Amino acid sequence: MIKAEELKAQNISEYIIHMYKSEDLVRTFEFDLTKITDYLIANIPVSASEKKEQILWYASLIENMQKEKIHTKGHLDELNQLVLELTALHENLLKKDETYKKLAFEAMPFIEKQIETSDYTITNPIVVCLNGIYGFLLLKINSKAVTDIQQEMLNAFGGILSYLSFSYKKDKK
Repeated sequence: MIKAEELKAQNISEYIIHMYKSEDLVRTFEFDLTKITDYLIANIPVSASEKKEQILWYASLIENMQKEKIHTKGHLDELNQLVLELTALHENLLKKDETYKKLAFEAMPFIEKQIETSDYTITNPIVVCLNGIYGFLLLKINSKAVTDIQQEMLNAFGGILSYLSFSYKKDKK
């Protein structure tokens, strides 16, 4: 089982989406570590020590979410900061990287459509991409079909996030 910190080092976009999912799980289980342990961690096929590690991780997540008062919505400050870093990288790559410019150009109609769909409450293109991929995961979890247009959008968002994650990791080295 991959740990959040390992995922953070390997693929920052996947880490952010993983954390979005974890925040939502905490909310679903009403910040109750016993419920998380009984219904989630108890069913993971890992060793007792790995289960204990997961319990401690969720306890820390719950504590951080409560400290930051994100009980019903929002994301941890750390995640918001990482999204800002990815946004800055996105803007920098748009100025100097032809491959990235092409990916962004192909994704822009989908990004603009999602911004419009949100009634302009979400205008950051990186947030749009992250939310799109996270939404896709929720569809998959709920066994919902994805249309060809949605798949094209997800491929475009995935291309941007993959390139950003690769560049982010390279820049951090």
